[in-house]
Amino acid sequence: MNLPGEMRELETSRLWLPPLRLEDAVQVQPLFARWDVVEFLNDRVPWPYPEDGVEAYYREVALPAMERGEEWHWTLRLLEKPGEIIGAIGLFANSGNNRGFWLAPEWHGRGLMTEAVCAVNDYWFEALGFAVLRAPKAAANVGSRRISEKTGMRLVETGEAGYVCGRLPSETWEITRDEWRAWRARSGDGLHAK
Repeated sequence: MNLPGEMRELETSRLWLPPLRLEDAVQVQPLFARWDVVEFLNDRVPWPYPEDGVEAYYREVALPAMERGEEWHWTLRLLEKPGEIIGAIGLFANSGNNRGFWLAPEWHGRGLMTEAVCAVNDYWFEALGFAVLRAPKAAANVGSRRISEKTGMRLVETGEAGYVCGRLPSETWEITRDEWRAWRARSGDGLHAK
């Protein structure tokens, strides 16, 4: 298991993922507080989004959980623009929901989140040593589902859950450590984290 203080930055061919810091909140607030970002997120996210919502979440939830070694959060930045945050991704030691992410819509459709997912999946299985990764999502969140499909996950459960936009059909996708390693060995796609 990862101990507090051991979390490291990740890098892909196009992205730098430094661990989240409180100072990031100022830049993240205007990116995150948008309907097209939060629409399919868990209904624990308030809407309308508070003006200090990101800072409060970082200070009261994410950073303390990172210190306890229960969650791992990174911001996403292009290697060519390391000062500019474009999204975030996190891992959670919670049996039903182990990964979540968001990306500013202007960066959608470029494969960036798939790169980030590969890097954090590697971290989940190899650095942290977990055996299974589960990722629930709204069935209507086609982009998120496509990333799960592209990275070797399988649909294991359907149901209904609350999202910022309301109650919707939901899906839970899963991959085991052995399945991830086999997918990585087959993929040959250059998405390996550095």
